[in-house]
Amino acid sequence: MSGTTFLGKEAIVMARKLQWFGMAALSMVLTGCVTSTDKYNAKSLENESLIRQLADSESKLNAERARSEAYANRLKAMDDGTGGMVALTANQAEQIKNLQAQLNDITGRYEKAMDGMGKTGPVLAGPVNDALTTFANQNSDIVDFDATRGMVKFKTDFTFALGSADLTDKAKSVIQRFTQILNSEAAKGYELMVAGHTDSTPVSNPATKVKHPNNWYLSSHRAIAVGDQLMAGGVSGQRLAVVGYGDQRPVSTNAAQNRRVEVMILPSTVRSTVVKTSGKAAAPAHTAKPALNKDSVAPLDTRPALNK
Repeated sequence: MSGTTFLGKEAIVMARKLQWFGMAALSMVLTGCVTSTDKYNAKSLENESLIRQLADSESKLNAERARSEAYANRLKAMDDGTGGMVALTANQAEQIKNLQAQLNDITGRYEKAMDGMGKTGPVLAGPVNDALTTFANQNSDIVDFDATRGMVKFKTDFTFALGSADLTDKAKSVIQRFTQILNSEAAKGYELMVAGHTDSTPVSNPATKVKHPNNWYLSSHRAIAVGDQLMAGGVSGQRLAVVGYGDQRPVSTNAAQNRRVEVMILPSTVRSTVVKTSGKAAAPAHTAKPALNKDSVAPLDTRPALNK
């Protein structure tokens, strides 16, 4: 009986020890699992942080690349623009050079005609000289003819409206008759140079300055108006040169005589084939004539002897 009791107690003790060891082992296992989970969670958080940092870095890198490309494009555009400006400047310089050469040629021929030619008599063919002499006599209020230079001079005080480059109706009619002589068989090969001149009074009327800022403009625009009217009458543009001298080439102390448009009929023939026109070109359109000259608002019958 006592033996049985002893064995029973040992069994109980042993069972309790086993239970304790089991619980200890379970506790260790559970503790180990908790530790591993914490480490895993910590590592996950660390990875997520790194991923966010990487994404942020990539975003910043892409933004920087975009700015860099935009800057490079702007630099390229600036380079291209600079190249274009250089080319444009060179082209303009070449055009100015060509225009200057043309002006020098025109001026040389003008001075030669004015200073050296015809001093001993008429320079144009007899029929042309006679026709122009008659033409000038019939229109002496508007036109003078210098046979020794082959020059027809239009008096601008009666050829243009005050302060403008608009031809008067009478001037248009006179120039139309002039073109008939220039297109005649005897005169059709001559070159023509139209030169505008003004007096020395500066342009001051605001209404005039809108279109003709100074005497250079006014003289040039008036010469162009005469040239246009000649072409409207059938004169080939190949025969024409047009230039404005402003007040730089006076012929008299009389201001009225300095205000003029000269048509030099040069005794040299055109350098290229003159193409005959089959019909008359339309006359250029003209705007309303301003009522003011550049210096006075006086009416026509009392205005001073100025034409600006």
